[in-house]
Amino acid sequence: MRSAHIVLDGHVVAEDLSLDFAGGRTTCLLGRSGVGKTSLLRHLAGLLPGTESAGPVAYMAQRDLLLPWLSVLDNVLLGYRLRRNRAEHRAAEPRARALLAEVGLGDRLQDLPHTLSGGMRQRAALARTLCEDRRIVLMDEPFGHLDAVTRLDLQDLAAHLLEGRTVVMVTHDPLEALRLGHEIRVLSGRPFTVGPVIAPPGAVPRDPGDAALLALQARLIGELRRQA
Repeated sequence: MRSAHIVLDGHVVAEDLSLDFAGGRTTCLLGRSGVGKTSLLRHLAGLLPGTESAGPVAYMAQRDLLLPWLSVLDNVLLGYRLRRNRAEHRAAEPRARALLAEVGLGDRLQDLPHTLSGGMRQRAALARTLCEDRRIVLMDEPFGHLDAVTRLDLQDLAAHLLEGRTVVMVTHDPLEALRLGHEIRVLSGRPFTVGPVIAPPGAVPRDPGDAALLALQARLIGELRRQA
């Protein structure tokens, strides 16, 4: 991204912003609420007025956005259904079934979303995102509404399923960023600026109890508190 100018509701969120994301790796965007993380993600996706995405991307929002009248399987295949390409829809169904089995929902294909727990719904949303089979995946606080244990489980699952893809993930949680990010960028200020690359050691998903990781978490929390 080069010399981007991001405006939302008449407010300049970022100006003359240039930013690179490592291919095949996960970059986590961290910052205080309201700094502009979601606006940056929407800019990358081409969802803001006057913007275009850099190419085909898959986007996973904060909420699961499952349609209540469609089965789990049909929700995962929703993108193909909306594009009205029957051949692609039929070809994608085995992939959708395999993904749902991998996220632990292989026996819930025909269930409606209201029968699923919050964690199950997010698993379905993750499967829907991956079923689009895009090399670039944008994720906006995908696990932010879950309890701590379910969140850790889904972080592990996402790290496995997203391996090799270029992922940009927005999060408010320093530990989540440290567990999943090959690189972390901290956004601060208004208009925001982007801090230098932070590259935690070790392979993802990292152990949340690792002493080095917890020390980095303390450092990040301190940096975020100074932005208040």
